[in-house]
Amino acid sequence: MERIDFHGWQAFRLSNDLVELIAVISVGPRILHFGLAGCENELYLDPQDLGKSGGEEYRFYGGHRLWHAPEAIPRTYVPDNRPVQAEEAGGALRLIQPAEPGTGIQKEMEIRLVPGQPHAEILHRLRSTGLWPVELAAWAITQLAPGGAALLPFPPPRPHGPDNLLPDRSLNLWSYTELSDPRLSFHPRAVLLRQDPSVRSDIKLGAQNRLGWAAYFNRGRVFIKRASRHQDHLPYPDRGSSVELFANQTFLEIETLGPLVRLEPGQALEHRETWLLAQFDQPADPAGDLPGLLERIEAFLKQQE
Repeated sequence: MERIDFHGWQAFRLSNDLVELIAVISVGPRILHFGLAGCENELYLDPQDLGKSGGEEYRFYGGHRLWHAPEAIPRTYVPDNRPVQAEEAGGALRLIQPAEPGTGIQKEMEIRLVPGQPHAEILHRLRSTGLWPVELAAWAITQLAPGGAALLPFPPPRPHGPDNLLPDRSLNLWSYTELSDPRLSFHPRAVLLRQDPSVRSDIKLGAQNRLGWAAYFNRGRVFIKRASRHQDHLPYPDRGSSVELFANQTFLEIETLGPLVRLEPGQALEHRETWLLAQFDQPADPAGDLPGLLERIEAFLKQQE
């Protein structure tokens, strides 16, 4: 772990010789770089926001951020344009944002790299500093570099019969989502969403995170984002979504959500993600060999356990 300048921001760089991660402290909490050692950044950075800080307007910056769901204006878009407190302990970097004005919610990220593995672990916390209870869910959002394809997996299909009479999955669609969108394709075990710079419209979908992961293929690498599997007995925002994909003309997002929680003053909730990154031979169109890619990802995940 070392302190560096990153595009004009003060930042910390974490490396374990396999992957490197950069988290800024001039704004945030934000992770703005994650990649294989010596390789390109897998995350998207907004070129208009590089190095900026301060001010009252909301900036997306790019990279990885922590929000609280459900989405609403102005609550969701409280700017994170000011410095965060940074603490180092036991090989982890902890970033603590001052409580948001208006919401009283304090955001934290605790980041560590797993020694000898291409893994990052990010523990997100939302803490209520207000005077009354609030209901919310952790919402961890990762903006990824353009040109790739996101994979949202489903459990294997099962035949119709007395043991399979009820639905075991659902897909939630936003008003601007077109099922005929050329970036979107459906397969027996997955939904595939491509990021295409030539398509101007936005698209978003949500689902239950039944297998606990989603992936993004880009430039011969695969970024895998793991979070807790969906728990049917708990309420989730966005019509029961625990994983969401969003794409526009410039980037693609993989988003994971925890269940809705009622936080009393002084209480906090936690939401953990594990990021994995690997070099991956893949076809130009991932849809062309989706079963094979699913098998390889599942085998890779087993190796990393």
